[in-house]
Amino acid sequence: MSLKDKIIPEKLPAHVAVIMDGNGRWAQKQGQMRVFGHQNGVKAVRDTTEAAAEIGIKYLTLYAFSTENWNRPREEVDALMELLIHTINQEKETLNKNNIRLLAIGDLHSLPGNCYRELQEAMDETSGNTRMSLVLALSYSSRWEITNAVREIAKEVEQGKLNASQIDEKLISSHLNTSHIPDPELLIRTSGEHRISNFLLWQIAYSELYFTDKLWPEFGKEDLYEALIDYQNRERRFGLVSEQLPKH
Repeated sequence: MSLKDKIIPEKLPAHVAVIMDGNGRWAQKQGQMRVFGHQNGVKAVRDTTEAAAEIGIKYLTLYAFSTENWNRPREEVDALMELLIHTINQEKETLNKNNIRLLAIGDLHSLPGNCYRELQEAMDETSGNTRMSLVLALSYSSRWEITNAVREIAKEVEQGKLNASQIDEKLISSHLNTSHIPDPELLIRTSGEHRISNFLLWQIAYSELYFTDKLWPEFGKEDLYEALIDYQNRERRFGLVSEQLPKH
């Protein structure tokens, strides 16, 4: 039986988030510049997106570029932005052919103008697709997102549109970039690192975490299937004890 055949369709997470880590280290292992790793990481993005859509995942969020990444060497940042534009241009047709909608979260207005325009165009052109939503986290960090939400809520209180007593988890969630997306049930991180790196901190409160030593350019369909099987073998209690969980 193949790994794919072991996955139980009824127990699939609706939303899988991925911290794509290890491009630079993979390139160094090949004796290449870091940007070579980013270029090869595109194939892993394509394979993972294809596999997720095929198997029935409804939302796939990829941590593509953090607010902290702006502090990397200028040449690497410029190369990443060029690669992003090129990839979006190249993949639009494939996304439409596979009925996949492109979304983005993060401080998108901080992206270079041409990059922002290409992204918006791709999101508009795929907006009617319904099979799966591919969400790119670009110029994103969770602390930035939460700070922004707090600022917006404070402004509404100041303007008298909102009473402080009305602030609850639901209201805060509605002011996050992901207000229109369900929280991820599974978070995958590649490259052997065991940290969250300022990614979806509010949203992963009850997510299952899966870490693999594979560097991102090495990550393929079989690796996604392994992560999903591991997820399906876990007991998700949400603060309860096993005896309180509904019996199937």
